[in-house]
Amino acid sequence: MKLIRRASANWKGTGMEGKGSVSTQSTTLNNANLSFKTRFEDGVGTNPEELIGAAHAGCFSMKLSFVLNEAGFTADTIDTNAKVVFEDGKITQVQLDLKASVPGISEEAFQKAALDAKENCPISQLLKAEIVLAAALV
Repeated sequence: MKLIRRASANWKGTGMEGKGSVSTQSTTLNNANLSFKTRFEDGVGTNPEELIGAAHAGCFSMKLSFVLNEAGFTADTIDTNAKVVFEDGKITQVQLDLKASVPGISEEAFQKAALDAKENCPISQLLKAEIVLAAALV
């Protein structure tokens, strides 16, 4: 199966004073503000790093659900937060903090499934940054 998803960005002006927007095919993002302030300060809008974080958290959570199902378990909840570290002009690390409730699973099986999802979700495979996982069975 081959899927193609589309997103677009528009930028006008210089890197520091300019402004831009990002949109997605699904229109979940529709001309969302993008600027120097939204990336390097606390402006209203989005930035590439938080979008990568959202994509990675969502991808990882969904992959974990599939891995758990293949092992005979169904999660009640899978909550993943992603912290994307941007330093010296590059993304150097993604910290995935996972809290999940999975009835009947052992700690060992849970950690194995979480590691499998971390290594094999498509966004993890795409990124060259170190991907750190902290997984808690709740």
